Amino acid sequence: MIWQGEYDVIDVARENERLRHLWKEYAPRYDSDMVRLERMLLDDGRAWACGQAKGDVLEVAVGSGRNMEFYPDGISVTGIDLSPEMLDLARSRAAELGREVALREGDAHAMPFEDDTFDTVVCTLGLCSVPDHRVVIGEMYRVLRPGGRLVLLDHVGSHIRLVRWWQRTLEKAMLRQCGDHQTRRPFPLVKQAGFLIEHRDRRKLGVVERVAARKPLA
Repeated sequence: MIWQGEYDVIDVARENERLRHLWKEYAPRYDSDMVRLERMLLDDGRAWACGQAKGDVLEVAVGSGRNMEFYPDGISVTGIDLSPEMLDLARSRAAELGREVALREGDAHAMPFEDDTFDTVVCTLGLCSVPDHRVVIGEMYRVLRPGGRLVLLDHVGSHIRLVRWWQRTLEKAMLRQCGDHQTRRPFPLVKQAGFLIEHRDRRKLGVVERVAARKPLA
């Protein structure tokens, strides 16, 4: 169990089992739903995120592999996801694109990698749906090599009150459908984890956030 906030306790193992069941049902329609969402919110976000990847790359919550076409040549990509059904979609996409990607099922709260393994960690639309994003960000820090880069693209809680109210209303339905939080703000947790911030911007009325940061060399 992991403490979240002052009063709530998250049973990560139990929540992961619930999410596996939800994604088993949702996976077949995920890509069709994402087409509309990406058109409204992401613009060139995937290309921006993947274009910064270098060396040995880990993509956390790789999902159906929608980032694969944007990664540059000459890098090694490993993807991890909780859902075997989503990983099946990612394998099919990799085969269609002719890309070699190492895909494995795993829990982002306790990643099956040694410390200081990757040069880049990428996560797009993933921190919104893990049970405890604080722990996952800590794991991202752990598996990055000193000087390695973290790249995040996600929808977050807006700084505009009316928009945030709408997000809270939507959140109830999305948590039931696929465990998707609408009002999280991971940026402070990235700083608290020890990353050095290189870039941050918020778009679309504060709903979309892009972050690039580095693990210190020392």
